Amino acid sequence: MRVHITYTGGTLGMIDTPHGLAPGADVQGWLDRILTDTDLADATTLTTFDHLIDSSNATPEDWRRLVDDLWAHRDQADAFVVLHGTDTMAYTSSALSFALTHFGKPVVITGAQYPLGVVGSDAAPNVTGALRAAASGKFTGVAVFFGHKLLAGNRATKTSSWAFQGFESLSVTELARTGAPWQWLQRPPHGSGWRHPAPYERHDIVVCDLAPGITATRLAAILDPAPEGVILRAYGVGNIPNEEPGLTDILHGTIHAGIPVVIASQCHQADVLLGHYEAGYALAQAGAISAGDMTLEATYTKLVFLLSQHLTPTNLAHWMTTNIAGELTPTD
Repeated sequence: MRVHITYTGGTLGMIDTPHGLAPGADVQGWLDRILTDTDLADATTLTTFDHLIDSSNATPEDWRRLVDDLWAHRDQADAFVVLHGTDTMAYTSSALSFALTHFGKPVVITGAQYPLGVVGSDAAPNVTGALRAAASGKFTGVAVFFGHKLLAGNRATKTSSWAFQGFESLSVTELARTGAPWQWLQRPPHGSGWRHPAPYERHDIVVCDLAPGITATRLAAILDPAPEGVILRAYGVGNIPNEEPGLTDILHGTIHAGIPVVIASQCHQADVLLGHYEAGYALAQAGAISAGDMTLEATYTKLVFLLSQHLTPTNLAHWMTTNIAGELTPTD
């Protein structure tokens, strides 16, 4: 198996500087050392981005650049590993899943909580685990390997800023767990796919968490000027404080202006069911879009992806509730 590695930045390859951790480690030399005398010693290639970033600086332009790099090397390798920062890793893995539904080869994203030069770092086990998963021949699609687990890329979410098992897949079973031998539990879920997607563009999307006591005035201020899309993180299965004067009217007006309003849940494990309670009925009647059981990361990147396709509002609403890349459990 030939494996191509793309290094984008992140804690894994950082060193101490007077201003805190920043990229600077010799990742190529480190990879050569940990792969010496293994079956992948002469079977890996590496691309290092010219501008390495802390993943907190990632934007849709970086997703686009990463997609382009993977396609540029597609015919030269059988599998791919992306080295990435942990802060927005789940956003990037979700974004890649929508853009690469017809890529046809495994792409595994990983990183580390500690830099590779720190004694006890999780960098080596995460990278070697990602390489093993990518070269396994067990799956295609986008996955995250972290903390001895392989997760579907658009079902993963970061759950800890410090634990070595920093990512979880809370709505579906993980794909595999390491061991001797590895335990392969399921293949990545798939969906309808998307042929010839337009590249990612940056879009103005508001992500807003409800909290007890929020007023219509505050919500209106958040939505002024009008964004291109709204993700409202509501309570439970999609409930809002419908007795708060004017709050529902603000959301109605936003939807009627042609702006997609997607209702997600603040629960880590949830399935949004608009109208199941009276507190969410008005949103369903107004045309709000349910996020189903998607993670926030998948919901956000899917909305960016669909806005980048320049769909009509009706088509965008249809595709937001359609399983494209395994990110959403079908309701029928």
